[in-house]
Amino acid sequence: QVQLVESGGGLVQAGGSLRLSCAASGRTFSSYVMAWFRQAPGKEREFAASISPSGASTYYADSVKGRFAISRDNDANTVYLQMNSLKPEDAAIYYCAARIGRSVSWLLYEYGYWGQGTQVTVSS
Repeated sequence: QVQLVESGGGLVQAGGSLRLSCAASGRTFSSYVMAWFRQAPGKEREFAASISPSGASTYYADSVKGRFAISRDNDANTVYLQMNSLKPEDAAIYYCAARIGRSVSWLLYEYGYWGQGTQVTVSS
């Protein structure tokens, strides 16, 4: 079992940056593949980024590639999402998710643990 708590959301101007954090409970954080998903109003939840348990492998949605960076600190039980060059279309609730495994994944249904989400608003 793992519990996830996101933070770091807020209001930012287009072109600006934000860093999201997701703190995980439990002593087996380093066993989990971690990911960030996002959901805009009226849209389905979509994948943004994923990172392997060791942090050696990452995977990004095309829409965020080159602008977002996912990282993790296994000693601190925390995963991060650095978001740069933000666009109005990046505005959404961002969710942290975890799955037991070794490989990064973009598939929502593979993630069994979810945080409550943090709101990101981007003004144009």
